[in-house]
Amino acid sequence: LSQLPGWSLRPDGSIVVATGNDDALGLYRCTPYNSYGTAGESRPTRVLLKDPPAFTVRPKEEYFQEVGRELVIPCVARGDPPPTITWVKVGSVGKSSAQVDGNSSLVLHPLIKEQHGVWECTATNQVASVTTATSVHVLGTSPHAVTNVSVLPLLLAANISWEPGFDGGYFQRFSVWYTPLVRYPPRAHHDWVSLSVPAGAQHLLVENLQPDTSYQFSVLAQNKLGSGPFSQIVTSVPRGFPVTTVPPEPPAMTVHVFLSPPRALTANETVRGVLLRWDPPARASVALSGYALELRQDKGGWEVLERSIPGTDTQVLVPGLIKDAFYEFRLVAFAGSYISDPSNTVNVSTAGMEVYPSRTQLPELLPQPVLAGVIGGICFLSVAVIFSTMAACIMNRRRAARVGKRRQDPPLVFSP
Repeated sequence: LSQLPGWSLRPDGSIVVATGNDDALGLYRCTPYNSYGTAGESRPTRVLLKDPPAFTVRPKEEYFQEVGRELVIPCVARGDPPPTITWVKVGSVGKSSAQVDGNSSLVLHPLIKEQHGVWECTATNQVASVTTATSVHVLGTSPHAVTNVSVLPLLLAANISWEPGFDGGYFQRFSVWYTPLVRYPPRAHHDWVSLSVPAGAQHLLVENLQPDTSYQFSVLAQNKLGSGPFSQIVTSVPRGFPVTTVPPEPPAMTVHVFLSPPRALTANETVRGVLLRWDPPARASVALSGYALELRQDKGGWEVLERSIPGTDTQVLVPGLIKDAFYEFRLVAFAGSYISDPSNTVNVSTAGMEVYPSRTQLPELLPQPVLAGVIGGICFLSVAVIFSTMAACIMNRRRAARVGKRRQDPPLVFSP
């Protein structure tokens, strides 16, 4: 081996050839031995020289094409043995709708918004694999979602910044949406407030926030064709005024909260009511604390029926439904001060049910305080009517006694 430049023998018996050339071609046998001798040679192995893949035609760095049109991107490579060409979209999930023609070119027809992004062409044979990339820009679409949303907590304010997504070929504007988080909201969906961002800006200062209150922030892009998807929701807590001379705590770190809705909500009718079952949320970055059950009757407004279902429960019995009515039920999950999106909706119709729950029915979804006020008003009116009737009876008796006394008195006689 010392006579062959670039050749060396490793301690494990392997031969390393630094530069492959015609000198390396041929048959090789390995003979192991020690102080006791050898057990013989290994079976021969043949060394062949093959060429790794090399691109002869590369795609351009960028392509711009209108949505709905056809886009063909070439990619050709050679090697020994001939390589196989494959295309894949970076970051895509599942099978792509793209096709590859007989020349190994990527064919996007018709071009759709989801095909916007980076595509990679890979040439592979038995020797090696090589990859080249290109960017596809789909024109004539609504904007893509912004990325890298960050929130800097300030004194009773927050500074939101982001990186714009592709504008779809048109001028795009942004708006910042935010909402406070409360532990037990009066309804399932809290209100979001939107603020317009000045043209060309990629950040916005949101002021007049409540101290020590968690807020959710999201950014929306719009162009003349419509709105793109909302960005990822970011949660942050603005700073409040210091109340002592103790140095203030460092700004709260921006956290990304993941709380998916309850899953697989189902409803079964029983003789005691409607039994609802569900599976816990698939993802929760903080400990699950409970559920809230909502319902609406005959396509009316959603109302909170029960807001204190333990987080360990996966079923609840709903008694007292009204006969011949149509109900819809859904769940939301609570994890600390965070609220999930609603679960799937289940429908329950009480038309034709033979057995109804014996407990008190839901009085047309009136809240308990309103129902108590109505009952109290009815009782007050009943007492007032009774009191007025008794007073009228007493006055009539006194008037009758006065008239009788006048009749019993002797007549007055006047003499001249």
